[in-house]
Amino acid sequence: MNIRAENENEKDNVSKVLQTMDALMKTPTLISGAVMPDACPTGPEGQIPVGGVVVAKNAIHPGFHSADICCSVMLTDFGKVEPKLVLDAAHSVTHFGYGGRPRGEQMPMSQELMDAFRENYFLKDEQLISIARSHMGTQGDGNHFLFVGISKATGNTMMVTHHGSRAPGAKLYDMGMKVANRFRREISPDTLKENAWIPFDTQEGQEYWDALQLIRKWTKENHEAIHNATLEKLEIEAKDRFWNEHNFVFREGDLFYHAKGATPLDDKFLPDITGPRLIPLNMAEPVLIVQGTTNGRNLGFAPHGAGRNFSRSFHKKSLAHKTIDEIFEEETKGLDVRFFTNDIDISELPSAYKNAASVRKQIEEYGLCEVIDEVMPYGCIMAGDVQKNAPWKKKKKAKYFKK
Repeated sequence: MNIRAENENEKDNVSKVLQTMDALMKTPTLISGAVMPDACPTGPEGQIPVGGVVVAKNAIHPGFHSADICCSVMLTDFGKVEPKLVLDAAHSVTHFGYGGRPRGEQMPMSQELMDAFRENYFLKDEQLISIARSHMGTQGDGNHFLFVGISKATGNTMMVTHHGSRAPGAKLYDMGMKVANRFRREISPDTLKENAWIPFDTQEGQEYWDALQLIRKWTKENHEAIHNATLEKLEIEAKDRFWNEHNFVFREGDLFYHAKGATPLDDKFLPDITGPRLIPLNMAEPVLIVQGTTNGRNLGFAPHGAGRNFSRSFHKKSLAHKTIDEIFEEETKGLDVRFFTNDIDISELPSAYKNAASVRKQIEEYGLCEVIDEVMPYGCIMAGDVQKNAPWKKKKKAKYFKK
């Protein structure tokens, strides 16, 4: 347990994380686990928390990587370019919100990847491939972001994107859970449904593993599409680029490391090492650039961010005595913060997250990784309150006014 309650608000959170990990570790396939300082519960007792890492023997648990498979971060170094120019360019090319890009605005998915999808049992459906094509170059909603800041070490402007595999990954997760629960009913009916697994030494297990690698490639290509389009807009070339996922399954022989919101440090986990790792905290705090190795406490992982102590709805209720504009003004002072929908989402402002200083302190205290640089915040783009003008709400309004 690499986490400690720093104040009253965190006591209940840490207690629930402990309870859910105690139940989770009774899953028959698991041999070890770790909890990061940014951990928070995600559902009923026994469900893996955000900030949880567990090691399974010869088994892949779809519920442990969740529907947001390969949620990840990518950094591009833009050199000595004004951060506002980068944020403006990125704003003009990125896409947040529900669904994919409209026709005529789609970014191409590589032919090589489409062909590979068609050869995989889980990904070969043409409708899924069509969705994968339309979702290329999109970032979704929730805590996903596009962040621009300045390296403390070099003074260069950096862009960081955070998002996962979007609908293609969610569809793979749904299929994986169905297959896993089929095995659960045969092998271990007392195991919680959300903790079901696919034995790796089956055809389904190996096809699912291959599908995960293809979804990883799709997600990396998705990040690259947005970064490359921003570079092209500014007519410049990247100085450097690196990335890592923090919602994924990593293999070492017959051991499968499942990280739910945890950053892989050990090089053995990543087949395409190009640089250090990234830990974003919140829009008003630096993105940490870190390095590290496996030790007795971390299983080869570090935190993935700042986590939450409270749900989005609880956080919103706690601020009900202030207007949205007042909250936004207080929490984003000096920053260029934009919401793609133009509707402020207060559940993504800094106060919605754990105290960043506490997370950093515990990273150091537990010896999880080493911070080698910081990307100091200039501004960011997030989806915004996508519920406010959701497509189905617009249709409902139109139908009402038509009457």
